[in-house]
Amino acid sequence: MLLGVSIVFVLVGAAGFVWWWNLQPWVIRVEAAQLDVPGDGFSHNGFEELLVRFVDARGYVAYEKWLANDEAVAALDAYLATVAAISPENAPDRFRTRADRLSYWLNVYNASVIKAVLVNWPLESVTDVTAPIEVVTGLGFFAKQRFVVGGKEYSLYDLERSKIRDEFEDPRVHFVLNCASGSCPILRPELPQGSALEEYLTHAAREFVGEERNVRIDHGARRVVLSNIFAMYEKEFVNDLRRRGVPGGVLAYVQSVAPADLRSQLDEASDYTVEYDEFDWSLNAQ
Repeated sequence: MLLGVSIVFVLVGAAGFVWWWNLQPWVIRVEAAQLDVPGDGFSHNGFEELLVRFVDARGYVAYEKWLANDEAVAALDAYLATVAAISPENAPDRFRTRADRLSYWLNVYNASVIKAVLVNWPLESVTDVTAPIEVVTGLGFFAKQRFVVGGKEYSLYDLERSKIRDEFEDPRVHFVLNCASGSCPILRPELPQGSALEEYLTHAAREFVGEERNVRIDHGARRVVLSNIFAMYEKEFVNDLRRRGVPGGVLAYVQSVAPADLRSQLDEASDYTVEYDEFDWSLNAQ
């Protein structure tokens, strides 16, 4: 009996150690001087200028060209060195509005994803970056890698979940956050701060659902095929409807943010079967 109990404790302890070891962070640090920041607020202009240079109209990124350009790599590192030192947590006076804080975290997430791709280049998919034991897809890329933001270490999962989704409860962020994969929303060079962010998020949602790859109606089969993002975060989309006093499920959410022509088509499809595309993890590389 005692031998059996001892074996169980040993196995449990070994399993715990393996899990702890599996998730030991890999911190991606940058060696660069910080950018000059304004006396008030925070500027993302340096990062946006890089996106203008290396992201095409489809939202695809020229990672190889970016990595081959020492000046561009240094510019991204300088931006990341600046966010490593300054964040809404340790410098709240610089981020007085909700929009300023949300814009900061959205930019930092997207910049960190790009840095992670460049560090691990060449890649065909972010899923190529694996933990020693990859128990769920993306564990290595999104959970094991860490970035310093405002003096604290965060994984990409931490940034997305605790700093963006939980804190702001706005599902439109899923139309802006880019995970460097085919099924993600396109990467946009501009991401405004202040009052302009609200209109920007509304536009991003309308543009995402307006893409045929994300919302397709098959009247013959009486079905609507949606991006897998709507399956992954269904609860958040439905909860947003409830906060707005709008009844319905994920299809009702899609209709609520859709452009006018698609909204009218969705009226006819309100009782159709909803299906979801398989998530495309191929890299969003030019």
